[in-house]
Amino acid sequence: MNSVIGENLTVDSEPARKAPRLHPLGVRFMHWTNAVAMIIMITSGWGIYDDYVIFHGTHFPPALRLGSWAAPSLLWHFAAMWLLALNGLAYLVYGTVTGRFKQRLLPIRWHELMQTLGDSLHFRFTHEDLTVYNAVQKLLYVVVILAGIWQVLTGLAIWKPVQFSAEVALLGGFQAVRLEHFIGMSIIVGFLIVHVALSLLVPSTLWAMIGGGPRLRRTAVRT
Repeated sequence: MNSVIGENLTVDSEPARKAPRLHPLGVRFMHWTNAVAMIIMITSGWGIYDDYVIFHGTHFPPALRLGSWAAPSLLWHFAAMWLLALNGLAYLVYGTVTGRFKQRLLPIRWHELMQTLGDSLHFRFTHEDLTVYNAVQKLLYVVVILAGIWQVLTGLAIWKPVQFSAEVALLGGFQAVRLEHFIGMSIIVGFLIVHVALSLLVPSTLWAMIGGGPRLRRTAVRT
């Protein structure tokens, strides 16, 4: 008598046409929504920053800003804030509940990270198996997720410094929070630059996030 006792890589448990893709439709929708919201948040944030700079003499050119001055930039920033917060929360819940984060992003091993960094510095970009993230990809995704959460916390403190006075004090005061928010933005911008560059160097990863990528066949061991 045959019975399925667990999953393995021996017998396909469902036809390939029914197997889920690497990036389900919901993941792709949340990914691109986050991308649009981030770009709006960043460019409108630059417009807000230029009205009250942190580093004297440092401004963002009008061509890179969303909004002609602080007031319209703030409107764009608040609109994208809700989109990013709600969509980001949905992404965090989905990734945690389904185990996608644990499966795709963990563990991050030091020797694998060093090896991948070495390969990248020598422009050896190979990603034949899209279902497996390398150590650098894992680290970048974890960092940008944490930076996004940090931006929400510091953004709330800047937006409502009286209501969140305890948080402002804990983070070192209003100006310190502004600086921390700026640093968080810089980390996300850095991630986007690297992420886009790697996607262009390995275009199969970009097409996978558009079309869903390869199908993941669930397998089972029969006894």
